Amino acid sequence: MSLVTRHLSLILFDLDGTLIDSRADLTAAVNHVLRGFDLPQLSPEVVAGYVGDGARLLVQRALGAAHGARLDEGLRQFMAYYGAHLLEHTQPYPGVPEMLATLSARGMKQAVLSNKPEAMSRAILEGLGLASHFVAVVGGDSLATRKPDPAGVAYLTTLTGSPAERVLLIGDSPIDLRTADAAGVAFCGVTWGFAPDALRAAAPARLIEHPHELLEPVTGT
Repeated sequence: MSLVTRHLSLILFDLDGTLIDSRADLTAAVNHVLRGFDLPQLSPEVVAGYVGDGARLLVQRALGAAHGARLDEGLRQFMAYYGAHLLEHTQPYPGVPEMLATLSARGMKQAVLSNKPEAMSRAILEGLGLASHFVAVVGGDSLATRKPDPAGVAYLTTLTGSPAERVLLIGDSPIDLRTADAAGVAFCGVTWGFAPDALRAAAPARLIEHPHELLEPVTGT
C-alpha cells in the first residue's frame, strides 16, 4: 500500500528520534546533572523514554518527584552541559541524509518541528550538514506553545503557503501524532526512534521502518 496517496507540498520532521539519534548526548547531559546531586545514573533507554516534551520535563522526570526542588538548578546545569556537547555522539539515523537530499532534489519543501530549543536544533542540523534541506526550523522556544499544540504546524504551513491537506508530519512519538491530529494534517510514524512501542500503541495510520520508504510515494508540487 502506498504511504501517501496524494501530492504533498510540505513535510514536517520531528528532530530527536526521527532525524537524529541523540540519545547518548542527552543521556550524558542528564547524568551530568544527576552526578552533581549524588543521584543514580540513568540508562539511555530510560532517558529516551523521557524525551519529547522539552528539556524542563526531561530534567524533571530524570530527577523524580522527590527532588522537584532541584529542578531549576538541574535544568540550568543540563542546558549548559548539553549546549557544550550537542554533537559528541549525535548522528543522523541511517538513510536520513539520503532521504532529505532526495526530497530536496525533487523540490519538496521540508521543515523541522521540534520541542528542542531552536538554537540547539539549528546547531545540530548545521553540524551534521543537514540544515540546507529545511526552509524553516521551529523549536520548543520559538513560539508561545510547543507540541502537541498545533501552533507550530500552523506557523509553518502559513510560512510556506502550504494548505493543511498537503502537509505531512513525520515523528517517532505519540506527541507527534497528537500534534498532527490537532493541526489537521497527515501523520507518518517512524519505528526507529525513541518510543516505538508507545507509538505503535497509539495506532497511527502510517508507520515506516526505514527512511527510504518515504521516497517512492511522495511527490512534490
